[in-house]
Amino acid sequence: MDCVFCKILNKQIPSKFVYEDEYCFAINDINPKAKTHILVIPKEHIVSLNEVKDFELVKNLFVAIKNITKEQNIPAFKTHINTGRAAGQEVDHLHIHILAN
Repeated sequence: MDCVFCKILNKQIPSKFVYEDEYCFAINDINPKAKTHILVIPKEHIVSLNEVKDFELVKNLFVAIKNITKEQNIPAFKTHINTGRAAGQEVDHLHIHILAN
């Protein structure tokens, strides 16, 4: 598979995880759009929100966001999901942006 996030998960591309659980991992965005810009990425390869079949996974991603923002002491933040190229999705693997200043 030629997915950058899958390669990061499989340690083919080095990256420091800021969070990991059984469902997802999180890394700092390499091109941040805010002072804090974290990507929350499911371990299962899902192309986009349009491809989600197990909405329990979506719940688990948002639980992870809650855990990450608490651990990182981020009391106020935005979440953002790009779905499809026309909406700005650059990597064909579902991910949620956490943005905070």
